[in-house]
Amino acid sequence: MEKYNQLNPEIIAQIQTVSDHVLVGDDINVDYARDEMPIYGTHMPDLVVQPTSTEEVAAVMKICYENTIPVTPRGAGTGLAGGAVPLLGGVLMDTSKMNRILNYDMENFVVEIESGVLLNDLANDCLSKGMMYPPDPGEKFACVGGNVSTNAGGMRAVKYGATRDYVRAMTVVLPTGEITHLGATVSKTSSGYSLLNLMIGSEGTLGIITELTLKIIPAPKVVASLIIPFEDLNTALSTVPKIKMSGLNPQAIEFMEREIVLSSERYIGRSVFPQELEGQQIGAYLLVTLDAGSQDDLDTMLEQMAELVLDAGAMDVLVADTPAKIKDAWAARSSFLEAIMHETKLLDECDVVVPVNKIADYLDFVNKTGEDCGLIIKSFGHAGDGNLHIYQCSNDLEEEEFKSRVDKFFEIIYKEATNCGGLVSGEHGIGSGKIKYLVDSVGETNMALMEGIKRVFDPKMILNPGKVCYRL
Repeated sequence: MEKYNQLNPEIIAQIQTVSDHVLVGDDINVDYARDEMPIYGTHMPDLVVQPTSTEEVAAVMKICYENTIPVTPRGAGTGLAGGAVPLLGGVLMDTSKMNRILNYDMENFVVEIESGVLLNDLANDCLSKGMMYPPDPGEKFACVGGNVSTNAGGMRAVKYGATRDYVRAMTVVLPTGEITHLGATVSKTSSGYSLLNLMIGSEGTLGIITELTLKIIPAPKVVASLIIPFEDLNTALSTVPKIKMSGLNPQAIEFMEREIVLSSERYIGRSVFPQELEGQQIGAYLLVTLDAGSQDDLDTMLEQMAELVLDAGAMDVLVADTPAKIKDAWAARSSFLEAIMHETKLLDECDVVVPVNKIADYLDFVNKTGEDCGLIIKSFGHAGDGNLHIYQCSNDLEEEEFKSRVDKFFEIIYKEATNCGGLVSGEHGIGSGKIKYLVDSVGETNMALMEGIKRVFDPKMILNPGKVCYRL
């Protein structure tokens, strides 16, 4: 492990000369010590900077680099893998105040923003101009810079792709304090190594993203969602390849089991999903969204989708075709994590990704493994792209016993994911919590390559140490 220095009054004073947005001591909120998954530990930073410009970030980074002080970048702190936790204290760089939407270039279909803009704000602002920013991760109040740092996917990835597909260019502050610009407004490039794509998904280990140029598209004219109940999860999941082969090209195909829907509806205080039909209990659901250029086209698509899923074993099809109904249909889905946290004392999560045609068998394996390990398992996810959100829950175990069982569970299910062509994370990233399982999945050779890349960007290894590929 590298040797890092501690902040002292002299270094703090230097930082305060280049930034008016410094928090120390009791002014530092305890929320800065953790992200949304506290099982990965809490570590207070020694100092927090809340910059409002790229130049301010660069000035602070230069001081930290010269003095070998660890720096942890953070946006809204909504991560689920410990990626924004300051494991070694030091400086926490909170970019959430860099939250301006800077410019729209409608002729080139891009928007320029600062990295602290919230996804919800960007999405709504685009819609007000008749445009859409397609990436749609479940946490709408995450910073877009954080989405880029983990290459977040979300519900619409099945049709429109993940965050990576919408990043044209960015401004980055390197660990040395240098400012660099990666990418361009253009849509094609064969101009050397793609440093832009290397930065996307790097979880703040290679540089601090301060500005972004993002691709946007014309918003669909009409949208509708379908709640499709099934007797059991296997029947629901076996329908997904048929939907993908239908040519209907849905925005989203989400799956969810009965128990997690009940938890969510208890949490939001209203029922949207049917619980039984003609006396028969519903075991699982698909939530599918379609969009089109005209109402006639959408109506035809809805009829075709209904016929397809009913032939495949669906118990019914419920159409949400007004903004209010669509909002209600997705409210339960959007509240899954909060609902689980509300009802659970100890919690961990993985967002493993497997081939779409392996989802049903893999989830059978996961549920059996959870039972063997003495854990309560709750699952949902993106059926259209194989990205599964698998939660391990307990209200009875002591924390150390829970962690031990989860570790055993992860070792088994990640190995199975690798065996069937999957990967450790589809969108939440590795952070500090999943490094061990990434090593087992990709091997030491690839880990060494990643660490080598980090050392080129960050010779003193001060930026977000202990994350992704650099093991403390």
